[in-house]
Amino acid sequence: MGYAVVLGEALVDLLDTECDGAPVYRQAIGGGPLNVAVGVARLGGAVQFVGSLGDDVLADRIRAFLTAEQVGLAGVATVAVPTTLAVATFSGAEPDFRFYGEPPSYSLLGPDELDVALVEEADVLYCGSIVLLAPKTLAAARRAWAAAPRLRVFDPNVRPRLLAGPHALAELREVVAEFAAGAHLVKLSAADAEQLYPGEPVESVAVYLRELGAATVVVTLGAAGAVVAAADADPVRVPAPKVAAVDATGGGDSVMAALVADLLTGGEPVEPSGWHARVGYALRVAGLVCERPGGAVAMPTRAEVRERFGD
Repeated sequence: MGYAVVLGEALVDLLDTECDGAPVYRQAIGGGPLNVAVGVARLGGAVQFVGSLGDDVLADRIRAFLTAEQVGLAGVATVAVPTTLAVATFSGAEPDFRFYGEPPSYSLLGPDELDVALVEEADVLYCGSIVLLAPKTLAAARRAWAAAPRLRVFDPNVRPRLLAGPHALAELREVVAEFAAGAHLVKLSAADAEQLYPGEPVESVAVYLRELGAATVVVTLGAAGAVVAAADADPVRVPAPKVAAVDATGGGDSVMAALVADLLTGGEPVEPSGWHARVGYALRVAGLVCERPGGAVAMPTRAEVRERFGD
């Protein structure tokens, strides 16, 4: 088994909660790609995180956390800015994020700082999330995408509050189409699909992205499971387990983490049924994550998934 490279953002989440009846913010290390990297590591995969981190105490905590989780930092660049904060408020289990820090600490890894050799030796490359909205990190992601010789996976992870300007959504659609065209796997949420292609059924979105060139597309539907469009087969709905969700932070990221971990051990499934089975497992991983508070720290091991769901 080789290793995965996860290129994207790492930051600190401030999660709205209460203590002794008073509103407080609980600090948590986060960022969708960081969650994916931690999830891959906890599921037994070797993984390198690639991105830019600030030069403050919060960035030191991110580095220490990733090191403790056995996530490699060989592709991380240190930049002289404070760590970006993502303030999350909740309406039910789903978080709403607002981002603070300019320039964002995650947006400063350029193509010249990219460790191309690290990407070239990886068995799986993940790109996606909000780094694609920053010109410098978008250029780095494009260089990595072009250099990756094996499996490429993509997750747009749309954050509407970061789409500034009248043309931002159209520009993001173009970026999504660009990366989807060369992807072995695209994973997005139903909310992502609605933001990118308003009013389109998720099955239609999955087929459209596959027609652009993606080999397999997975659209997560929260408690309703996921839609899987694999090979030339019609999209199939895979059910999710019934869980008592308390915090959906990182749920979609854990689906991607489980799929990346299985790509490392087994490569691409030959038949659509193989993808359906893998997505079923990934949804069980996500179900367990949603029963715990806190994103990256909620990512489970395979033993914990077996204990919870019996497989």
